[in-house]
Amino acid sequence: MDNIFADRINDVPRSFIREILKVAQDPAVTSFAGGLPNKDLFPVDALNIATAKVFDRDGKAVLQYSQSEGYLPLREFIAQRYKDSQGLNINVEDILITSGSQQGLDLLGKIYINGGDGLVIESPGYLGAIQAFSIYQPKFLPVSVSEEGMDTAQLKSTIDNHSPKLVYIVPNFQNPSGISYPNANREKVAKIIADTNAIIIEDNPYGDLRFSGEHQQSFMHYLPEQTILLGSFSKTVVPGFRLGWVVAPPVVMEKLITAKQATDLHTTYFTQSIMHQYLVDNDINEHINLICDVYGKQCHAMSDAVNQYFPSEVKVVQPEGGMFLWASLPEGVDSSALCKEAIKEKVLFVPGDPFYINTTSTHTMRLSFSCVNKIVINEGMKRLGNVIKKHLAQHV
Repeated sequence: MDNIFADRINDVPRSFIREILKVAQDPAVTSFAGGLPNKDLFPVDALNIATAKVFDRDGKAVLQYSQSEGYLPLREFIAQRYKDSQGLNINVEDILITSGSQQGLDLLGKIYINGGDGLVIESPGYLGAIQAFSIYQPKFLPVSVSEEGMDTAQLKSTIDNHSPKLVYIVPNFQNPSGISYPNANREKVAKIIADTNAIIIEDNPYGDLRFSGEHQQSFMHYLPEQTILLGSFSKTVVPGFRLGWVVAPPVVMEKLITAKQATDLHTTYFTQSIMHQYLVDNDINEHINLICDVYGKQCHAMSDAVNQYFPSEVKVVQPEGGMFLWASLPEGVDSSALCKEAIKEKVLFVPGDPFYINTTSTHTMRLSFSCVNKIVINEGMKRLGNVIKKHLAQHV
C-alpha cells in the first residue's frame, strides 16, 4: 500500500511537538512544551463585538467567496503598521493574506523549490518550516545561530559551496532558541547574500513580543530587493483565525497568487473581516503591551527557577522577548532520554533533536513560558530540576 503514495511525503517528518502535546492532555502534567499563545489573553469580548458589527454591516456577503489577495482594508492596515512600527514602506499590492504564516511557507516552497535546491535554514531552526519545506525536497543547508546571530563565516562558506536559492531566517526571538540577531549581524548577513541570487525569507511571528532590549531592523532595511517577509496575527491576537501574510515584490506576488488559488482560492473572508474590525475598534499596541508584560514576568519567573533549581552545568539563553527559553545540558547528555524521565515525573519540555537537520541525541531543550503562571512555573521547574540532577548523576 505504501508504494501508492508520492515520494515527497515519505520523508516529511511528523510534527514532534504535535505528537508530544498529546502527553500534555493529562491535567497532572506541567507542560513547558507547547509554543502556544496564552488563551487567557485572547480578546474574546472585543472579537465578539467585532463579529456582531461585521454581520450587521455585511450580512450574507461576508460569507461569500472573496479575492485571492485578501481583504483590502486588512492589507491596508498591515501596510500602515509596517510603516508606523518599522519604518518600512510596503505597498498594499505586495501583501498576500494567507491561512496562517505556515501557509506562507508552503506557498513559497511551491513557487521556489525544485527537488535538490539549496535552502539555508538556521541550526537550531523552526520545526514548522523544516516540515513545510520538506514536502518540496530541498537540500537543507543548516547554519548555526547563537546569541551573536547567524554564523556569518559558515553562511559565506555554505553560499559559496552550494549556491542556495533561499535563506530562511527567524531573526526575532527565534523558535526554538529565543535569540535575536543584533543589527550588526543582520547587516553582515545581508552583505553576504547581496552578492548572490538568493532570497531571504524573514519569518517574524514573535517580533512584536519584545519585553526588554531594543528593536532591531528588518532585513528589508538592508536588502529590500532580496527579502520576503512573513507575518501573523496568531501570536498577537488569536491563532484560531489562521491569519498570516506574505510581503513580496510584484514578480513574486504573481506566482504566489497563482499558488494560493490552486491551494484554497482565498483565506476566509469572514475571519479577515472580523480581524480588521477588531483592529479598527481597538488599540493593538495596548493589547500587545499587555501580552509583553505577562510574558516578560513569566520569562523572568522561569529564569529565576532555572537559577534556583537547575544544576549550574545547565546554560540558558536569556531572551528579550518571544515565548521560549533555550537550555543547553552538558555535552553528551541526550535531552530526548531526559524528556522520557521528565514525563514520568509529570513535567514536559521539547528536546532539541526536532530542531536540527540530520542530528540526534542533542543536549539542548526548549522550554515555553507563555501558557504557565508563576506558581506553575516554580513547581514544574523544581520537578524538572530534580530530574536533571538525577539524570546527570547517572549519566555524566
